[in-house]
Amino acid sequence: MSDSRTRTDRTPYDALLLLSFGGPEGPEDVVPFLENVTRGRGIPRERLVEVGKHYFLFGGVSPINEQNRDLLAALRKDFADHGLDLPVYWGNRNWAPYLVDALREIAADGHRRVLVLATSAYAGYSGCRQYRENLADALAVLAEEGLPELTVDKLRHFYNHPGFVEPMAEAALAALGTLPEAVRDTAHLAFTTHSIPVAMADSSGDPADPARGHDGGAYVAQHLEVARLVAAAVADATGVADRPWRLVYQSRSGAPHIPWLEPDICDHLEELHGAGAAAAVMVPIGFVSDHMEVKYDLDTEAAARAAELGLPAARAATVGADPRFAAAVRELVLERAATERGSRPARCALGTLGPSHDVCAVACCPNPRAPRPAAAEQ
Repeated sequence: MSDSRTRTDRTPYDALLLLSFGGPEGPEDVVPFLENVTRGRGIPRERLVEVGKHYFLFGGVSPINEQNRDLLAALRKDFADHGLDLPVYWGNRNWAPYLVDALREIAADGHRRVLVLATSAYAGYSGCRQYRENLADALAVLAEEGLPELTVDKLRHFYNHPGFVEPMAEAALAALGTLPEAVRDTAHLAFTTHSIPVAMADSSGDPADPARGHDGGAYVAQHLEVARLVAAAVADATGVADRPWRLVYQSRSGAPHIPWLEPDICDHLEELHGAGAAAAVMVPIGFVSDHMEVKYDLDTEAAARAAELGLPAARAATVGADPRFAAAVRELVLERAATERGSRPARCALGTLGPSHDVCAVACCPNPRAPRPAAAEQ
């Protein structure tokens, strides 16, 4: 086989599925979308209307679907530009285009071996296992309908891949550059991600993974690794070696009596102000794109809190459809394909934790309510 063919050999896979959360695309979609998200939890409709106020502030439209369209286009362009003949499909967990419909389309087009890119970079129940549970549910529907059987594998966590970290560091530098020059060298970095219950964080990751035993489970350990990498890149670029930084959280949605990861970003901004900090840059390392939780929780709520405090603050962009991220996905596809063919390809990862596992263990990131079947595990 020629070198060029080896570099684009995606066998045994014949399709890639971009799997995301989904979001409403109009005011009439908001409550039905939230009903999908919270199905089985017994949350009253009037409560969902209250929760939906964030979406109504933006015309009932979440940015996430349009951003996934942009990522889909970026992946297809990168694949075509590099000679990778692999069709890319898109399906969501909670809104159209739905996951089950995307799998139906994949089956109808004659594909049988599918790789999945979930738009979550980290280990954890909501960011990994729940997607795999949804895949198992959708595959069961296809089996009931008598459609051809699909084999589905999920790409490894990409949190420490250069194609994810480097655009994030560049975005942090760009945000830093928007602050008044007098405060740039002393501005704090606040790395934000979605808060989750402490118990869920502690159980995140593969029990056999050393990262699970450090810093509060794999979820926290992986975020701290990215924060360290980005902070180091910012230090190298600015020459400020001792810039303070902290991992903080946002978007808490659970019952108040259940411990969740803290501190919240707004509380952290207050703490910074009280300590005399000159400025802050919010870096949303926990999110692939500027979806609603970034637009509301950071750009609206946290920005307003910083303004009330008189604390200069800026927000870094997410990776989104950055060409480097699209290239990273291509590399992950070819890496996994080579592994399935019995090769030992290079596995790119920055930092000290190393590349994540390809296949999740059954005990990985357990469902906090009750065990459920999940795809792509062993």
